This record gives sequence, structure tokens and C-alpha cells, in this order.
Amino acid sequence: MSVMSAQGKQIREEEATELIRPRPSHHLLAIKVENKFGVLSRVAGLFARRGFNIVSLAVAPTEDERFSRISIVVDAESAPLEQVVSQLNKLINVVEIKQLHPDDAIEAELLLATLKIDKAVPPPLKEAIIKYKANILEQSDSFVTVSCAAAPTKLDELENLLQSYSIVALHRTGQIALPKLEFLGK
Repeated sequence: MSVMSAQGKQIREEEATELIRPRPSHHLLAIKVENKFGVLSRVAGLFARRGFNIVSLAVAPTEDERFSRISIVVDAESAPLEQVVSQLNKLINVVEIKQLHPDDAIEAELLLATLKIDKAVPPPLKEAIIKYKANILEQSDSFVTVSCAAAPTKLDELENLLQSYSIVALHRTGQIALPKLEFLGK
């Protein structure tokens, strides 16, 4: 059971210690880099040389064409955060590094899946498409291609559900994230 301390922070009653957010199993880093040839290769190479396991990597230009944003999800067990940030800071083209705690970020990923069907989309699949706010991109008598953009945990659920159908192809883009609005100025 938890109660509030005099300072308004949650504490465990039996221990009288402040509650600490659970340590994420992954580090989610948003890295702003100069939009120049070879930068992604140097960043990925840094992770490879250090033996850091990249779970997901996505890169795209930002609102300012001079910069790109790299979203990297790194396995927390393979890479101490301080070491990752220290190594990234040594790269000349890195402009800014932010670690985003899952509670403080809006995370999204895209899933595309082509499924074999018999003439029509089965009602349970239609229900899943509605439930997960997915879209049918293309449909024929034999196949349907579905897309869904959502938080990675929601896509995990959807992917598990799709396993009960005949999956022809399935692809996920990798995770991207931005700070929640309340954390923008911090």
C-alpha cells in the first residue's frame, strides 16, 4: 500500500520510502544529428563496436532540413545508459541526446501485415481492425493488407492476434518517440 509524504510524494507505507518508477528494460534515446552523409553509419557503428544491442532504430529528417532525428531503442542489459550517452557525445555530428522514459514519452510504431483470407475479411479480424484502430490498405479475394500505427505494446497485442491468421508478410518500422507535451521544456 502507498501513502503520500508531507512533501506530496508517494511512499510505501511499510517501508516509508519514495516510490521509484520501474527501470525500463530498454533505453529510448532521441538523438538530433546533423543531416549529413554517413552520420547514421557512424552512430550505428558506435553501437556495434561497443557490443550494444539495438532493439529498434528509426531515422528521418526533422522540421529543420539541416537536422535528422534518430530514435534508438537499446537493450538496457547490454548498454549502461551513461556509457551510451558518453560515446554518442563524442560524435561530432550529434547535436542533442535525450533519454525518454516511457512514462514521459509518446511512442509509436507502424505495423503492416498481409494476411491470406477466403473471399472476405473474417468478422473477428474486422473487430480487431476496429479495436486497434487499424486500416485496410488493400484487399482482394485472397489477401488483405492491414496497417496500424500505435504504441509498441498495442502492436505486440495486435501481432499476437494476427498469428491466428495466415500471415503472408508482416513488417514493423521500429519505435519512434517524442516527449509528452508536459515535458517539452524540461
